[in-house]
Amino acid sequence: MRDGPKTAELLGWYDRHARELPWRVSPSDRASGVVPDPYAVWLSEIMLQQTTVAAVRDYFTRFMSIWPTVQDLAGAEDDRVMGEWAGLGYYARARNLLKCAREVTALGGFPTTRDGLQALPGIGPYTSAAISAIAYDLPETVVDGNVERVMSRVFHVKTPLPDAKGELTQLAETLTPQNRAGDYAQAVMDLGATICTPKSPACGICPWNRECSARTAGVQAELPKKKPKAKKPTRFGVAYLARNEAGEWLMERRPEKGLLGGMLGWPGAEWGDAVVEHPPFEADWQDPGVEVRHVFTHFNLQLSLRVVQTNGPIQPKQGLFLDIKRTDLPTVMRKAFDVAVSHLSH
Repeated sequence: MRDGPKTAELLGWYDRHARELPWRVSPSDRASGVVPDPYAVWLSEIMLQQTTVAAVRDYFTRFMSIWPTVQDLAGAEDDRVMGEWAGLGYYARARNLLKCAREVTALGGFPTTRDGLQALPGIGPYTSAAISAIAYDLPETVVDGNVERVMSRVFHVKTPLPDAKGELTQLAETLTPQNRAGDYAQAVMDLGATICTPKSPACGICPWNRECSARTAGVQAELPKKKPKAKKPTRFGVAYLARNEAGEWLMERRPEKGLLGGMLGWPGAEWGDAVVEHPPFEADWQDPGVEVRHVFTHFNLQLSLRVVQTNGPIQPKQGLFLDIKRTDLPTVMRKAFDVAVSHLSH
């Protein structure tokens, strides 16, 4: 085991400089006996997966105002929750959010052990550790991207990510305290987010600068090392946007499993290596001359659009005409909706 920095130094820094976040109990409030709400901790952690704090703030505040308890969320309509989630991406998280809320409600509340938490839908090793530490002050080690960066620099780990994940987690475990584990977990994440940043770390004001092996070697800005990313492929598709005389739009429900699972979308062929025309019914489909581009985790999408205003009865080969709002749709479908509305209004 390598020697590491002192927990007390980091906690003292956190007591003075903790970020104010809508889901967080401040260190001073926690010291005075305020207990974190496991619902708020869980909701924030699910939202923060692969998403930034800046992007999550407004979503979290809105969710808490609409559904202030886990029981309220459990009783929500699926489409309403998915619509409010739109823009955060990774929609499987939203589906698991509902499943988890309903299971927690059936249990009578959140489990108070890491194993119990990890048995819930959508809660993996990281999230169970985060809730255990932050909500219940259990001495669990919480390792996100910020913590990986801090550990790689403090201990001068040269192994590139993602290969270094196991080693970095083990090193982080050597520093996790028995007391104030929740404050400590948030302190390390704050350190990575505000001081030990990816570029130009502010080493001069870091509470661990004297113990940082990478700083001693003068290579802190070069860590953590990462393997080169593979180039994202581009997929192509065509979306068919049809509006009838009643103002309803032709929609289809995407399969529960897979990308944008369970959400409303525009009819069309599967996205692939080339554009495939697959209209849901014969009509004078118009090309608005605007292509929708969207970035997903594993690929870039170029979506051609076909738009039509229908008159008279239509029997589509796929989809149903529904009275929908823009907020019912995921972000990529909203982009297409905006183009179609603009085109049909001219």
